Amino acid sequence: MAGGCIQEGNRLVQSTEHANPRTQQSAEVDGEVVRVPVGAAAVRVAEARSAFLTDDQVEPGVVRAPILASWTRSRNFQVPVDHLDLPYETEFDVDSLLSRAAGPILTETADQLATEPVSVILCDDEGVVLDRRSGDSKLNQGLDRIWLAPGFSYAERYVGTNGIGTALEGRGPALVFGHEHYVEHLEDFACAGAPIRHPVSGKLIGVIDLTCWRREANRMMVAVATNIARRIEETLLEHSGRRELSLLHDYLAACQRNRGAVIAMGDDLLMMNDQARQLVDPNDQSSLLSHGAEALATGRRRQLLVDLPSGAIARVQTRPSWGEHGVTGGVLHVQLVSPETAPTRSLALPPPTSLPAAVGSGPLWTKCVQAVDRHLQAREWLVLEGEPGSGKRTLARATHQLRNPAAHLRVMDASDFGPRWLSDVGEELETGNGGTLVLCHVDSLPPDALRALADTLESHRESTDPERPWVVATVDRPHTDAGADMVELLDSFPRTIEVPPLRHHIEDVAELVPHLIARLTRGADLTCSPEAMRVLMRNRWPGNVEQLYQVLRKIVARKRSGTIAPVDLPAETRATTRRVLTPLEAIECDAIVDALLDTDGNKAEAARQLGMSRATIYRKIRGYGISLPQLADSR
Repeated sequence: MAGGCIQEGNRLVQSTEHANPRTQQSAEVDGEVVRVPVGAAAVRVAEARSAFLTDDQVEPGVVRAPILASWTRSRNFQVPVDHLDLPYETEFDVDSLLSRAAGPILTETADQLATEPVSVILCDDEGVVLDRRSGDSKLNQGLDRIWLAPGFSYAERYVGTNGIGTALEGRGPALVFGHEHYVEHLEDFACAGAPIRHPVSGKLIGVIDLTCWRREANRMMVAVATNIARRIEETLLEHSGRRELSLLHDYLAACQRNRGAVIAMGDDLLMMNDQARQLVDPNDQSSLLSHGAEALATGRRRQLLVDLPSGAIARVQTRPSWGEHGVTGGVLHVQLVSPETAPTRSLALPPPTSLPAAVGSGPLWTKCVQAVDRHLQAREWLVLEGEPGSGKRTLARATHQLRNPAAHLRVMDASDFGPRWLSDVGEELETGNGGTLVLCHVDSLPPDALRALADTLESHRESTDPERPWVVATVDRPHTDAGADMVELLDSFPRTIEVPPLRHHIEDVAELVPHLIARLTRGADLTCSPEAMRVLMRNRWPGNVEQLYQVLRKIVARKRSGTIAPVDLPAETRATTRRVLTPLEAIECDAIVDALLDTDGNKAEAARQLGMSRATIYRKIRGYGISLPQLADSR
């Protein structure tokens, strides 16, 4: 912006400092002084980008750390560097709370910038452009050529490094000039993005962005964008107050009418009375709230029976709260019941089983642990099914150590199968003396080995001998479509328990990390900083607990004491989601991925299978960051 603009209070005034192509202007972003790369500095950035794309070598000090981190994320997202390939949302919400709050501010700002070659752009939390304002026709034509227009997503996973997507990923102001962009078609532009957060919850809900030609870039761009974002947040606070007052009124009325447990929940608010805090175990709350939120979203009063991780059953009556724009949350009336008794408010809940080696207290993991423990005490043979690295072997060993530590434990991997291996299985069954036999990865056995193992187990599976060993088999793949030989083997095991992947109980990362660090360092003084922990908890962990262990092992190999910072994390941890998914969201994300794989990437057919609209599945694919190479582009 030659001649530039500076925002003072609620107005923009002309800056007297002009951009000089032979000098560098500076701006402060999150406490860091950022120099606008122009002239020779811009050439060095362009050369560094080429070096990064060809051999991953970048001269120190040439590229800012946030830009280099964004380039790395962009490569992990497999963003094409030579062309733009953006999704288009046909049904984006132009009447959302964010749009309504930002509308008057955008109009005022656009009027003040009418003579400047700059565009003011509003995006949602998925990077989808909701509104674009500019009085410069040439700039508008340039923005249309790069699809920076309403309906298109400028999230980093589609466009790479840019002011909008990088502000979303970095959760702070982002300033991107010229060749700092990841995609080569954007080098003629400069942009400054500032996140917009909900004033009550702090949740990131959108981005305000200023985009102009690179030659017009001004050091005040990020300050102006940040100021606009703060004004929008102030307006949001006024709207939010009315919605929360409505929910608070319903909550207080429910507490006066009902002496039992009452919980009120909205998008940004959670309240519960003393009875609810005393009645509902903390480990049960997440499951209870997930079911309650789903029921309230229907807008109808409903009565639910919810199975809780502790083993109790909750009877829940839901009463939605309404505001001027629809459901704003609602109130839950909760009673705990058991299968054997009438409803009661004072039902004692058993504490969750704590295993010495299987770390985690999330609801899904706790429920799995307790189920395995019940089957051990009943001496029922068991199949543990789950993704590689999810902790099946650890769970079997830990349950044995908790209940039967003095008895014999034998773990045998199917990768060692042979005559001697099969003979050892038979010997363990004959002389197990009440111990435990764990057979790992039996689904990897060939058909003849499956038949041989089934024959070996056959004579022992119906035995009533109290000294019969407890046998656990682990499989990595669901056996619903297993062949006849696998089915015959699994007939020996009357129960199957699914071990959840780490992304479905991501809250347990906070417990797993210090546990695994202590194991790797043998008690040395190494801790994980809150910032690094947030990065770890935003990962999808396709390799589950085993992948987390290997990541920490790489860190410990370089650092034996002190505090782990984000910079210490290996590159594979940078492909993160912008927030921690709830267990319900993680399960939904997996269901969408499975449906897309089943339909060869046909999004319309996947949406039909899942019972959702095409617009919804597009929005969720963006929201969860789902990216599969075989997805069809136009369906």
